[in-house]
Amino acid sequence: MSKKLLHTPEGVRDIYGQEYERKLYVEGKLHSVIKSYGYEDIQTPTFEFFDVFSKEIGTTPSKELYKFFDKEGNTLVLRPDFTPSIARCAAKYFMEEQVPIRFSYMGNTFTNTSNLQGKLKEVTQMGAELINDTSVEADAEIISLVIEALKNTGLDRFQVSIGEVEYFKGICEEAGLDEETELDLRACISGKNYFAAQELLNERNVAEPYRSILLQVADMFGNMTSLSDAKALVQNQRSLDAIERLEKLYEVLKLYGVEEYVSFDLGILSKYNYYTGVIFKAYTYGVGDAIVKGGRYNNLLKQFGKEAPAVGFVMVIDDILEALSRQKVEIKLPAGKVTITYKAGDAASYKENLTEAKKLRGDGLSVALVPDTNNAQK
Repeated sequence: MSKKLLHTPEGVRDIYGQEYERKLYVEGKLHSVIKSYGYEDIQTPTFEFFDVFSKEIGTTPSKELYKFFDKEGNTLVLRPDFTPSIARCAAKYFMEEQVPIRFSYMGNTFTNTSNLQGKLKEVTQMGAELINDTSVEADAEIISLVIEALKNTGLDRFQVSIGEVEYFKGICEEAGLDEETELDLRACISGKNYFAAQELLNERNVAEPYRSILLQVADMFGNMTSLSDAKALVQNQRSLDAIERLEKLYEVLKLYGVEEYVSFDLGILSKYNYYTGVIFKAYTYGVGDAIVKGGRYNNLLKQFGKEAPAVGFVMVIDDILEALSRQKVEIKLPAGKVTITYKAGDAASYKENLTEAKKLRGDGLSVALVPDTNNAQK
């Protein structure tokens, strides 16, 4: 047998033993908080039709999808992102529902990219979606849920950066930018690539003062003062409304008592183009990327035939585990398994020890019943 068969492909790995125990423990801690907010679990397929994640939906680029065909010739993909799947499911089963719907989910996602930079191609994600509620209170619920869930794992050194896509879109509209320029600029600002953004604006002949304003967006983050500065930069109502919503959001977050974990960053612009309003990311020490990403997507369900606003988030379990490890946060796992041995071939020994094992298992312990071959009955 080839030793190659023992190895996994690039970008995926095995998880076992204590590491997997830690993962299950953290998943449980996160899930318990999500459930406490009234969210119901939902499971969607690991693969979907290609169109669920198409360019029109505004999700992962086609070249980064794992694509394959079924016997009928349909193009299928392994899910790279949960949100479009949840939107499809909600539109299918809750088309006429008007009251708020709360979903939670967990599973693996798959991204076929060669630019790994230490990232995995298969990761475990957990998230929640609040559908049919367009209020700022819904935004606050989702963000406070993220904060409380992270705290429940033992993390306390993290920050949730909040932005507003409409602020950026309002400036682009006022400046008369075409859709292609807006999307290209969005990618530059999302990646915090100031020089690429500057070069793009020069190439597309974007006039002042909009060129300067758009460049400032990439570097506009901080506390409530940054929102006041952002408001002073613009005159269009779309951007002003976006800042007003963030101000209201902050007031509600103060009611939850989580404002110390919150900051504002108007340069947050996700690669997922379906986001339409409030957008946020959670960062912590020891991990280079955001451990949580989320926001409002009021037009996504329309792609599946249902007119409904929505807001949600996804947590990357693998990154949260890495953060806990690097910050040396202690995870107190349940007691390990108890091993009971019996004399191999000795019926009386087996019966006696099996009785003891059953009793301990009934008490909630993990018990392995193992034959002692060194003292086997002759």
